[in-house]
Amino acid sequence: MTAVGVVLGSWAFDPVLALGLIGTALVYVVAVRRVEARDPAHPWPRVRTASFLGGLTLCWLVILGPVGAYDDTFFWAHMVQHLALMMVVAPLLLLGSPVLLLLRASTPAFRRAWVLPVLRGRVLTVLTRPAVGWLLFAGVLVGTHFSPFYEFALEHPFVHDYVEHPLYLGVALIYYYPLLPGNPGPRRVPYNLRALSLFSMMFPETLSGFFLYASTSVRYPYYAQVERPFGPGALVDQRFGGALMWGGSMILDSLWVTLAVLAWLRSEARLATRVDLETMSRLPALRGRP
Repeated sequence: MTAVGVVLGSWAFDPVLALGLIGTALVYVVAVRRVEARDPAHPWPRVRTASFLGGLTLCWLVILGPVGAYDDTFFWAHMVQHLALMMVVAPLLLLGSPVLLLLRASTPAFRRAWVLPVLRGRVLTVLTRPAVGWLLFAGVLVGTHFSPFYEFALEHPFVHDYVEHPLYLGVALIYYYPLLPGNPGPRRVPYNLRALSLFSMMFPETLSGFFLYASTSVRYPYYAQVERPFGPGALVDQRFGGALMWGGSMILDSLWVTLAVLAWLRSEARLATRVDLETMSRLPALRGRP
């Protein structure tokens, strides 16, 4: 069997994570059914459901699928996980607007007692500041890859699975939450600032990948010692993983920047139309002469 066949035929399994992903999907679908039963005239958008469930599916594939089976063997597999969790899974989940769905599916009493106090609270007010989210995202990305934490997580599977992965996904959700549409919060971030933030995130991501690619020594001793069933040595593997982060982050960031710019242009077009209509409404009515 070829190396590709071996990889595709290898799957990891974590019952805690599997049950968590399945449970999250079921809760989302039940909430969608409740919204549509209450207000059939305004059904929940199918694209949001597809986005959220797609994010959960991708999370399953990169952690419990073939990539997850080799994340402790190959550095490139670990990088695929990080790219997917931080730059694809988190945005897809947020494009599913889970908080907005919660607002529509919950009762008025539950919204007043639990949801709205959190949305208007001090913690979310601070975390949804674009600068705070940017610093958290970039700090975790750079700090974990260029500190002893990465090696420590490799040597301790519990830290890898239940600290590192939730950390990456958590800071990504914080970062993207105010930048993507459909997520209610204490502030509305201007579209130009959204595009600028997403564009500027390319620098820590691509530079991290470049430094890993250009390194002349193995940064993580764990990968130099682990038994490899196939594939290149530790240094070549590290350079390949660095190249994935370098090029992959540029491609993914370009996608989110493009979506942000398109949303900005649509907003400007709507504003221009509204101004034109308001101006016309204030003009004196034109009366025809017999």
